[in-house]
Amino acid sequence: MPYDGIGRDVRNGLNFAERGFGVRGAVGVSDRGNTAASQLRPGDIDWHHLFGDLGVRWLHTGGIFAALSESTADVVLEAVTAAKQYGTVVSYDLNYRPSLWRAVGGQVKAQEVNRAIAPHIDVMIGNEEDFTASLGFAVEGVDQDLSELPVQKFAAMINRVADEYPNFTVMATTLRTVRSATINDWGALAWSKATGVVAATHRTGLEILDRVGGGDSFASGLIYGLLDGQPLATAVEYGAAHGALAMTTPGDTTMASKAEVLKLAAGGGARVDR
Repeated sequence: MPYDGIGRDVRNGLNFAERGFGVRGAVGVSDRGNTAASQLRPGDIDWHHLFGDLGVRWLHTGGIFAALSESTADVVLEAVTAAKQYGTVVSYDLNYRPSLWRAVGGQVKAQEVNRAIAPHIDVMIGNEEDFTASLGFAVEGVDQDLSELPVQKFAAMINRVADEYPNFTVMATTLRTVRSATINDWGALAWSKATGVVAATHRTGLEILDRVGGGDSFASGLIYGLLDGQPLATAVEYGAAHGALAMTTPGDTTMASKAEVLKLAAGGGARVDR
């Protein structure tokens, strides 16, 4: 988008995050009005060139982009529809953010948009509340505060989602129990038609420096494993390990190396490397 020099009409988005500590939870504030991304419209991007001519293998998007404006939801539908024509794998992170949906219809609108997008998705990713908030699938026996996360009940929910959306080839969800802002239990489940539900190593009492970026790092670790041809059980371990490492560093951009992720995914510890 043409820049006016000061950001009156178009700018890049910002995301402010307070880390939290102990009994004080982390707080995220999105500052994304008038951003270039929010102003994208169907027709702005030549998807057929990307997927057909250039042969892009994988498209990843999600609920945050879809929530930025009415037009961005339409851009997602345009993109995922074009991707399917060329066999490009499409992954989607539900990433429900109440603050982004509040002014455009709230959770009802979020479910309407995400349910329209879901039939075009191959790999669906979410956290411990996304499948409920964004697609309307409740996890039985889990309280609103998510104080305990029974794995078998999440697995049952995933199986119900698979029945309604047979186009999903893989589903994955992170499992986070917040003991405090500083101590979380952290794990993940993944599902495919071939494997059923598989679980990553569950890390109880994980120490958190900055929790933002854990979900995105889980998604990227999972996707890396799948693109690399790894079994789903290995890919979900990559995702869970990468997410855990991202939460030990400030900010939501990973600072972990591939070697660090593979070491932790294989059961490595935190002894000093010299």
